[in-house]
Amino acid sequence: MATTKKSAKTEAATLLILGASGDLASRLLMPGLGGLLTVQPDRRVQLIGAGVETYADAAWKDRVTAAMTKGDAKGPAVTDLLKHTSYLTADVTKAADWKQLLAACDSPPAIYFALPPAITAKACDALVGLLPDGARLALEKPFGTDEKSAHALNEKLATLAPEDHVFRVDHFLGTSGVLNILGTRFANRIIEPLLNNIHVASVEIVFDETLGLEGRARYYDHAGALVDMIQSHLLQTLAVAAMEPPAALEATDVRDLKALALRATKLWGDDPATASRRARYTAGTIDGRKLPSYVDEEGVNPANETETLAELKLEVRNNRWAGVPFTLRSGKGLGTNRHEIVFTFKAPAHVPERIRGSDRPNRLRLDLKTLEMTLELDVNGPGDPYTIDNVSLTAALNPGQLPAYGEVLAGVLEGDPMLAVRGDTAEDCWRLVDPVLKAWKAGRVPLEEYPAGSSGPWD
Repeated sequence: MATTKKSAKTEAATLLILGASGDLASRLLMPGLGGLLTVQPDRRVQLIGAGVETYADAAWKDRVTAAMTKGDAKGPAVTDLLKHTSYLTADVTKAADWKQLLAACDSPPAIYFALPPAITAKACDALVGLLPDGARLALEKPFGTDEKSAHALNEKLATLAPEDHVFRVDHFLGTSGVLNILGTRFANRIIEPLLNNIHVASVEIVFDETLGLEGRARYYDHAGALVDMIQSHLLQTLAVAAMEPPAALEATDVRDLKALALRATKLWGDDPATASRRARYTAGTIDGRKLPSYVDEEGVNPANETETLAELKLEVRNNRWAGVPFTLRSGKGLGTNRHEIVFTFKAPAHVPERIRGSDRPNRLRLDLKTLEMTLELDVNGPGDPYTIDNVSLTAALNPGQLPAYGEVLAGVLEGDPMLAVRGDTAEDCWRLVDPVLKAWKAGRVPLEEYPAGSSGPWD
């Protein structure tokens, strides 16, 4: 669903990846770029990698080739990129090294900070006064560590580039599952008029995984499920699911309406203790695979009391959604993968007498992974026509041509920030999460436990 312009495809662009030797670059960014170039063979990109490590030219090209192969990238645009890509050893916290990097760029670059947040902040300090006109900055989440630091980061970025040249990347916004929300909601008259507090009883946005820690203790044990998944990924998904219909799928319209939805979002009951729950997994078995207790995973400090399952109950206090609970949940080590948005509808105002069995609500499910839409309805059952049967109507939603990072990079290279997180919404996400983190730290919300492979402690 990349909204690309022909001129943007054919004009050569420069992508400068900082932290190019890291996992993010090789596992997601470069395969995503390869997918973009495969779909758009006329596009030309000068790829420059940078990092503190040293790479010979051949070794760097081997690394890029391996990443492209992982994404099954091919075609003339990929061949051209591999021929001309280069790598420079640089310390991006030093202005002199920035000058060397920028001099190597054939055009004002799109600079992707695949770096830890603290290094990104120092790199931005060193970049002051050096960034050429037309350059773009792309930063990976998290955007700060709380609302105050997110605001400080936004102020720093504002000294470097205008807001529409700053791309705060949350790749969830580039996934087919989230992009399909737009078409499903706004192109169907039988769906959009029903998505409001007149008809909807509740909304769930769930991202449950069977995977455990998978060697991510260094990051995850300090973040936890709330910061890792809900703080940006699921709150951004909520904004798309709850926003008003845009006049056009253009950056200004979409980002303005997402911002209005998030600005109206509050913790349920304005109490972070009663609006949140947390838990962590103990030892268990998932599909025959034994998982140790989270606290026994390598690299975990039990004193951190890190949650592996978090749940947040919110309300979008506007005319459309006031009174409807939005539950955001994400966890690891659970018995099933569940990645979906569920709109549960209110019961009919009146069911005629003699009709029996109409006790299950209608639901609209949008699966973010399998890309299926399911509508659960009550119909006449077999045999007795007065007994209701609940049926599910399922349709496959079409995947996009590009992987999530391909969609994201298309926007960055073309200067289209529709799929980027705007500065004010980045702060708003922390506004909702900060009070919860404080309540947890104060011990107001118990850290519950659940066996790995179960559905969690609350179901």
